[in-house]
Amino acid sequence: MKAPARTTVTAALPYANGPLHIGHIAGAYLPADIYVRSMRARGKEVLFICGSDEHGAAITLRALKEGTTPQAIVDKYHAIIHKAFQDLGIAFDIYHRTSAELHRQTSQEFFLQLHANGAFTEQTEEQYYDTEAKQFLADRYITGTCPHCGNPGAYGDQCEKCGSALSPKELIDPKSTLTGSTPELRPTKHWYLPMERSQEWMQEWINTGMLDGVQQHDAGEWKPQVLGQCNSWLKEGLRPRAMTRDLDWGVPVPLPGAEGKVLYVWLDAPIGYISATKQWALDHGTEWEKWWKADDTRLIHFIGKDNIVFHAIIFPILLKQHGGYILPQNVPANEFLNLEGQKLSTSRNWAVWAHEYVERWPGRQDELRYALAHILPEFRDSEFTWKDFQDKNNNELVAIIGNFVQRVFVLCNKYYGGKVPEPAPSNAQQGEQDTVLWAELSALPDKVAADIDKFRFRDALLNAMNVGRLGNKYLTDTEPWKLEKTDPDRVRTVLFNGLRITAALAVVLEPFMPFTAERIRRMLNVGELMWGDALREGLIVPGAAIGKPEHLFKPIGDAEIAAEVERLKAHAPAAPAAETPKADKPLPEAKPLIQFDDFAKLALRVGTIREAEKVPKADKLLKLSIDIGEAQPRTVLSGIAEHFVPEELAGQQVVLVANLAPRKMRGVESQGMVLMAEDADGRLRFVRPTEAMTPGSEVR
Repeated sequence: MKAPARTTVTAALPYANGPLHIGHIAGAYLPADIYVRSMRARGKEVLFICGSDEHGAAITLRALKEGTTPQAIVDKYHAIIHKAFQDLGIAFDIYHRTSAELHRQTSQEFFLQLHANGAFTEQTEEQYYDTEAKQFLADRYITGTCPHCGNPGAYGDQCEKCGSALSPKELIDPKSTLTGSTPELRPTKHWYLPMERSQEWMQEWINTGMLDGVQQHDAGEWKPQVLGQCNSWLKEGLRPRAMTRDLDWGVPVPLPGAEGKVLYVWLDAPIGYISATKQWALDHGTEWEKWWKADDTRLIHFIGKDNIVFHAIIFPILLKQHGGYILPQNVPANEFLNLEGQKLSTSRNWAVWAHEYVERWPGRQDELRYALAHILPEFRDSEFTWKDFQDKNNNELVAIIGNFVQRVFVLCNKYYGGKVPEPAPSNAQQGEQDTVLWAELSALPDKVAADIDKFRFRDALLNAMNVGRLGNKYLTDTEPWKLEKTDPDRVRTVLFNGLRITAALAVVLEPFMPFTAERIRRMLNVGELMWGDALREGLIVPGAAIGKPEHLFKPIGDAEIAAEVERLKAHAPAAPAAETPKADKPLPEAKPLIQFDDFAKLALRVGTIREAEKVPKADKLLKLSIDIGEAQPRTVLSGIAEHFVPEELAGQQVVLVANLAPRKMRGVESQGMVLMAEDADGRLRFVRPTEAMTPGSEVR
């Protein structure tokens, strides 16, 4: 593969029939923004593309429900969504919309080229028709009973209760959502993409990265769940998919005899990335094609897991069939974010809406960005709770970053009148102390960048925060407030170093918390910083003026959090009671009774998994590094490799039997045992606290 000269980054086009919630932000937009900000800081050429997806049946349904037009719906929500992105610091180069004339023109030209290339087949099929409304019904215009779970409100494309993908003809007792009448089947013609023709090359491209004898991407860099979902489709065999719909809202099919038909939204929407790039190029007086056609351009799609096959299979097929376009080098899809123990639900209003958060928490965008970055569902579903939001703010942002920067600026203003102190020569002991500090700090910016490049944003944030942790430790160890009268030279050096560390924080935290980074730069009285400036000598100049100390973050009280939880519950109808899983197999027999003294011998501790990796030549074992509050994390071998992906375990809290005699396996000493629950089907789950606890907390 050629080293990329530039990178085109797309973030999934949000559907303009409602506002954004934090699940959307964590799923695609925050990871993409972190990635792009990091690349820009390293001087990379990158273009960040997004826009509103404004076509499809769901928008027309919402317009009917609200007694307005589809255009009015998309105008309303395009504005709300765009402002929410701006308020949260999601820094697109362009935020476009698929209702724009340039997009209509681009989509139709793309379709006509595919048609000329023989990419489509024409098929006449029977589709439901509403005789009262006198129109064919899109999948979402039909409801009925799900044949799999019996849900009476399933749609013609999906049952939202059991998650099954459906076709309208599978529904039991179908009804039109327009009139409530029973529709009838009538013939209609559509243009299909025969994806089965691409089965062979797609299989090779997905799993090896090879296309037409050329290495296009490294499959080893793709997330396991992305490859897994793609291979599930490939294993079943790719099938023809209709690329047109009978609908009056969308991009009209530009062919004779196609009146009343529009492009399928999953043909229309991804072309929106291309039309947005064209608009950006027009706005900047430059060319657009190198961002989509040059073989030294890298294309990355940031999406949620529900969009994987569209971006990793269908859109690549369309690009290749068209000709002249590059294919994505990675599709780093995230899993889903849950909220307070339940799935996020727009229909039940069980959500934290992005625009409402900004209104209720003015000036606190970075606190949300930080909390979400900490729990990004990179390899598995994760959960946002308001209590965890409070803990992350109070125990990390306030206690680590805010505390360190505040102490440095207070002392510099107190001792030196708001000027950068001149560092003084240190004695041997002090010099060794500083050498250790810089040795530990110097590796962190590169670690942060490397983690971001691998789409491991949670690890990157941990390493970025370690800059602040090292700064706090340095101040605590040196105690400059105690030395001002006895060793003022040492104090000048310590606080000069503190300002350098503060500058490093402004660099490594910027991808995650851009508003905070800007405030730190203003306090330091420096301009824009590049990645290489993180620990650059000469950036902080003795004698230069610095700003007054500011509280970067404020503690969040219990009452504020309680109000958010109550607001959430008040505005959402009660969730349906969860069904208790029923075992298909008999549960294990009860073991003999033991005495309390036997149980009391166990030392059970809450631990946090810091790292996890496979054990070579051992299919069932994972090696875990578990923090239980001791000086060093424990190494524990656990036979869970068939149930968990190592990459998804960092940050997971567990319960550890801490006083189990060490045991050597595969040449590694295991220092404890992780407690697991196993159901009748053999599936394993961690035994863990319901809320985050301090590592080392006793279980009793």
